[in-house]
Amino acid sequence: MLLFPHAKINIGLNVVRKRSDGYHDLETVFYPIPLQDVLEIRPLRNSNAPYAFQLVGPPLGIQPEQNLVVKVYVALQKEYQLPPLDIYLQKRIPVGAGLGGGSSDAAFMLKAINEMYDLGMSGSDMEQRIARYGADCAFFINARPAFATGIGDQLSPLTLSLKGLTLVLVKPDIFVSTKEAYSHVQPHEPEQDLKQLLSSPVEQWRDQVQNDFEKSVFTLHPKIAAIKSTLYDMGAAYASMSGSGSTVYGLFREPPMEAQSIFADCFVFQQKLRL
Repeated sequence: MLLFPHAKINIGLNVVRKRSDGYHDLETVFYPIPLQDVLEIRPLRNSNAPYAFQLVGPPLGIQPEQNLVVKVYVALQKEYQLPPLDIYLQKRIPVGAGLGGGSSDAAFMLKAINEMYDLGMSGSDMEQRIARYGADCAFFINARPAFATGIGDQLSPLTLSLKGLTLVLVKPDIFVSTKEAYSHVQPHEPEQDLKQLLSSPVEQWRDQVQNDFEKSVFTLHPKIAAIKSTLYDMGAAYASMSGSGSTVYGLFREPPMEAQSIFADCFVFQQKLRL
């Protein structure tokens, strides 16, 4: 079975409060985008191993058994006595970029095994099960625009379409750890309703729809701030950092022609949105 786990962007991100368990309550919108990994699973032949795992792309710096797709399979294998699997994962979504690549891989792995072995899990069953692997994992089960609260695990459908806009992603060679991002942010109750703000034209989001991580991350990493400013200089209707970074995205009415050359030292992805 061949699958294409896709990334997401955050549109707006309010860090509302710190919880007693050490996590933070958030308000944000998850929006699916067409940047994809490649995941293939098939029965493992002629081997006594419980599974085979091949990773293609930049090294992740972890052992195979720590990869979320392997963790999902191993847990299901124990529960349902599944046969050995041959797992192939090609990483195209940058890691540690605020794009949810690992979470998407995990969710698509669960969906694939559920279908491949007819396990009978419903969408809500899969959302509850996959949430243990990461706060945003459940979003990728249905992968429709969603308003996320809690730690990002409480999802409600949102009517929002960016169809026809051109998305430009820019990921510099900078790693922003989640711990670093949260250590410098000041939680606060949002002054305006995010869902209401997103009902206005995209051009009006610039001064109203904020990512609370930007203030501290931009101070620590001026290059990330410069990318956002450059996207606006190029004509973006709206630009923002996704999640806790370090990817910055721009939404354009007209496709920019020079993104690859301007951000030559960064990962750049550009595509017209169809959702």
